[in-house]
Amino acid sequence: MKLKTLAWTAAATVATAAAGGAATDPRSSWYLELRKPAWQPPALAFPVVWTALYADLAVTSAAALDDAAEQDRAADSPGPVRKDHRRQLRSYRGALAANLVLNASWSWFFWRSRRPWLAAAEAAVLAASSADLVRRTYRLNRVAGVSLAPYAAWCGFATVLSAAIARLNPASR
Repeated sequence: MKLKTLAWTAAATVATAAAGGAATDPRSSWYLELRKPAWQPPALAFPVVWTALYADLAVTSAAALDDAAEQDRAADSPGPVRKDHRRQLRSYRGALAANLVLNASWSWFFWRSRRPWLAAAEAAVLAASSADLVRRTYRLNRVAGVSLAPYAAWCGFATVLSAAIARLNPASR
């Protein structure tokens, strides 16, 4: 994996974490008054898990992007094979960018807009996007794809948790 690619994916994930973090306020009176399911992890779990997942996302995405670029360079002819590799590389970049935007957006829907149902719906889209990103990563680099699977699983868990909070707080604005 190239350091330059890792620097770009790390910067993108740090920007995502910062954008989401700017909206997050677990000490707000609104959040503290919400009913939460008994199975919600302790507050400390979230920054620990997300830090690990963001690091994983940066590394696995860099590996996948470098493998896609290498496949593109390895294609000798300017014909359909090379066009397919370039399309796959552009498509992966777009899927990663969309996923990162969705990731940061959840915090704004939940914490700032205080709309748990909207956040739960957005989390479902994020989970689907994350599963798709795992699939795309696996196609480019199997080890990276398998390594990224916990990210999609956590996004699925976040969807279920968001929906549970929304269900427990029907009057929440």
